[in-house]
Amino acid sequence: MENIKLKCAVVDDSGLQRLAMVKLIKDHPNLELVAQYGNAIETKKGLANTRVDLIFLDIEMPILTGFDLLDGLPNKPEVIFVAGKTQYAFKAFDYEPVDYLSKPVDKSRFELAIQKAIAAFVLKNKNLYENDDNYIFIKSNQKKHKVYLNNIRYVEALGDYVKFVTDEDSYVVLSTMKAYEKELPQDQFMRIHKSFLINLHRVEGYNSKYAMVSGTDIPISRHKKKNMVEALEELKKD
Repeated sequence: MENIKLKCAVVDDSGLQRLAMVKLIKDHPNLELVAQYGNAIETKKGLANTRVDLIFLDIEMPILTGFDLLDGLPNKPEVIFVAGKTQYAFKAFDYEPVDYLSKPVDKSRFELAIQKAIAAFVLKNKNLYENDDNYIFIKSNQKKHKVYLNNIRYVEALGDYVKFVTDEDSYVVLSTMKAYEKELPQDQFMRIHKSFLINLHRVEGYNSKYAMVSGTDIPISRHKKKNMVEALEELKKD
């Protein structure tokens, strides 16, 4: 799907190998580089605070191997192993990776691995993509944009304008929050603060003050939290 953007991290103790992978990722329309690490220890610390959909993971690294890293991760993203030796391939597939690439990485082979990663991501998040025919048109910068509802992360009030934050871009629209609160489906979108309307499907966690929506902390009004929690519980049942 052309509207999917996977958040990626590269893990490799070789600076040259990281550079090669970073270039491939930055040149790909469905990938977004969010982090790169030189060893497993700093990766584990970094992933505790960074949402990643896909890791390009070297296996042979000092102190802790790529396998050791995965063994210690509580929430494992999708993995594409990138290794200099094929001898690790048999053990690698015990970790159910998306793919196993040999160094140096061939560009066409890389593309095939990404298509597998996208397919795995869609399957894992099928509730977000099974209704891609649902969309609205919004006018921003003198143009009308077709925006799929499932790709909207949140809507933010900005005085006489509202800002749509989506997977692809942000759009500033001359309108009121109240208007879109009525237009967007209430079983999917909820206003949890006077300035924020969120896509409930994109909530990754919450505490007493904030909801994390696709990696962004959105403030919750005290009188809105109960309704949000109840709505999220209902989504789990579906």
